Amino acid sequence: MVPAPVPAPVPEPIPAPVPAPRVFPPHPIRGVQATYARQAGCPSDFAQVVADFEPWEEGVAFEAADTASVNGRSAEEIASFHEGFVEGVREELAGLVGRESGTVVAVAVVLRRIKVHEIDSHRGAFREAGRVAVRNALVRAYGPPPRPKRRRG
Repeated sequence: MVPAPVPAPVPEPIPAPVPAPRVFPPHPIRGVQATYARQAGCPSDFAQVVADFEPWEEGVAFEAADTASVNGRSAEEIASFHEGFVEGVREELAGLVGRESGTVVAVAVVLRRIKVHEIDSHRGAFREAGRVAVRNALVRAYGPPPRPKRRRG
């Protein structure tokens, strides 16, 4: 009797490479400026910030430099401005992760400077400035978002 031929082993399929997650920020992004100014009557809103976005552990860490204060304002008011800024940063980054799956946020945000208006600055204005700062940092890290194509009719 002739022995039955042994079937050749079937090679395992090679899995497609899984793209590495995009990490924000990909490198230090320093001196990000953001201004939120809404002048639509009284009351108005104003907040101006300069922040650094540094690669860090996963999540969002925050630090305020000694220069992120304003003479003539109470420590509680400055702390409220800082808290509003961080709230806006966290909200905008959470939206980024929700919009772009595969993005990992691993950032330390250092608030370097703030500028206030004697009447129009408040926590909510700094919250919006935090959101604008993240958008500005994203543009510096990855370039502007793609523009929608014009439909020719």
